[in-house]
Amino acid sequence: MKLFKLTITALACCFFLSCKNKQEITSKNEPPQIKVDVVEGLNLGNKAPDFIQNGINGEALKLSSLKGKLVLIDFWASWCGPCRRENPAVVAAYNKYHLSNFKNGKTFDIFSVSLDQNKDAWIKAIETDGLIWKNHVCDFLGWNNEVAQKYGVNGIPTNFLINGDGIIIGKSLRGEDLQKALDAYLK
Repeated sequence: MKLFKLTITALACCFFLSCKNKQEITSKNEPPQIKVDVVEGLNLGNKAPDFIQNGINGEALKLSSLKGKLVLIDFWASWCGPCRRENPAVVAAYNKYHLSNFKNGKTFDIFSVSLDQNKDAWIKAIETDGLIWKNHVCDFLGWNNEVAQKYGVNGIPTNFLINGDGIIIGKSLRGEDLQKALDAYLK
């Protein structure tokens, strides 16, 4: 009987140690919580790929610097008519939500990635359309923009909404759909 108890105890210890690396053990009364690493990708539920690109004044701007906020990654260009027609809706969403608190994000921000090739046209469009947020980047390679390629952008305007952990929670949100999505995540 003693040998049986020792064997059971040894097996339980081995099981516990093998699970320890895969699970977070909380208590005897609660089931273990499995930690799952989120895969980087472009689908809903994926971690949005991080990137760095130069801003208006040549400063390096990094997406992950906005961690903790809800962020709209907005792909557009000054020469794109549909983008320019969509900009008022993006500005309205920014003005309405940029100071709001969300379920998984403090405030709302926009990270604009331009597919422009002409710096003057890009800056003029930012000013003309009232794109008042700080995060505007462009590498002036047009459709060969490194970030656009990383995100599989083959048409603009397009966007990705990410939560405070950098997880993609929305895609291609245009017009009223952007505000509806933001409303759904408000605290």
